[in-house]
Formats: sequence, C-alpha cells, structure tokens
Amino acid sequence: MHKAHDRPSDVVGAQVRRHRTRLGINRELLAERCANLGAPELTYSALVDIENGRRTKEGKRRRHVTVDELTVLGLALAVPPLLLALPLGTEGNVPTAPAADPRDPYTVWKWWTGEETPTLAGPLDGRHYPDPQPIVENGPKWSAAWAEAAYPASLYPEFERRREAVHRAHLRAETEKSKGGATAAQTEYLHRLEELARHINDMGRAGVPVPALRADLIKDMKGLDILDAPNTINPRGNE
Repeated sequence: MHKAHDRPSDVVGAQVRRHRTRLGINRELLAERCANLGAPELTYSALVDIENGRRTKEGKRRRHVTVDELTVLGLALAVPPLLLALPLGTEGNVPTAPAADPRDPYTVWKWWTGEETPTLAGPLDGRHYPDPQPIVENGPKWSAAWAEAAYPASLYPEFERRREAVHRAHLRAETEKSKGGATAAQTEYLHRLEELARHINDMGRAGVPVPALRADLIKDMKGLDILDAPNTINPRGNE
C-alpha cells in the first residue's frame, strides 16, 4: 500500500529522500551539491522540510519544490527530474490538479510529455474523459487546444525514430555496396530517406526546428528533391 500524497511536492520530497538514501549521502552533502549547481536556497533546513513534508498549523506545506529546484535536485541525485515528480513503479497514484483525482504515475507521465490528452473530467461510469467544453465561448475545445500545443512533442520522437531507421538502412546499403550487390539495400535506404523527408516537411509546416542531420543524408535528400525547405536543415558538426 502506497502512502497518499496531497501535492506533487509531497511526491518529490519522498523521492528526494528515497534517492538520497539510494546514493548513501546525507542532507549536508546534497545541499552542497545543490549549491554547486546554482541552488544555494536548497539548504540542509530546506531539504528537511522538503523531505518530511512539514506542515504549518493550518496544514499547509512549509516548503514546496519549484520547477527550478526540481531540475537541480534531479541532477544532484542522478535521477531524471521527471521521475522525482512521477516515480514510475514506486507509487500507486500521484496528485494531478488540486481539484482533480489522483492518477497512476504513467498516465500523468504521458500527459506531461504530450503523449496523451489529460482525462481530468469525471469519472463517469467509472471512466475519466477529456474536458469537452470550449475554453472560451465559440473557441476551440480544451482537448483540441491541448492537441495543437502538444503536437511538437510527438514530432521530435518520431524524427529520432526515422533518423535512426535511415542510419541503419544507409549502413546496410554501404555494406552491400562494398560487396557489389546493393540494389535491395539501396532501395530500402531511399524508402527510409523519403519517410524522413516527409516528416521533416511536416515539422517545417508546423514551424518546428529540425535537429541537425548528417551532411551526407542532407545531400542525398537534396539530390532527390524531396525537401520543401532544404536550406533550413543544418549538418551535424564534425561529420
């Protein structure tokens, strides 16, 4: 049975203590590491309040964790900062918004990363659902506005997948070419290159900067004339 947490700072505090114990360091050393990272406000006393979740007489937490501090604590403790707030595998549920129900960490993780639309409304018949109301009168629905804002979060992981697929296909094509028989491998490489180019074009239409690519891949795509804006892609350095 996992302890229920009232606020995300409660989750972070419990995870700071957990990972500090994992590393075998005391609060003095953690405070020193945080200061070296530019957060001198994370003193021994502050860490006590963060880890223990000490409350005032009114029941309010004495010390919340800011976004800036979350980043520093993650780096100081050698743990991805997002895992301090959404500890996959160690918590049954984590808080969402104060007025909404707690949910399992992986569900909230996908909201934070833009992989899924939050389902905060409900439950209705045991299920939560996205807010169906428009944000303002005659404006877009909340879920549509979320999807538009989250679109870049889906573009970058897909770019990485397609780029890696191109790299693998290029390596196979070069290997087969050295053996004097690259027809099938070259066809596969061109197919993967076209998929990557289409995705790059989608990123351009969305106004999302394209990460740097290997110069030879850019050259091949330019030669095939499959890029909408070929001069906007920069080659990787030292390649």
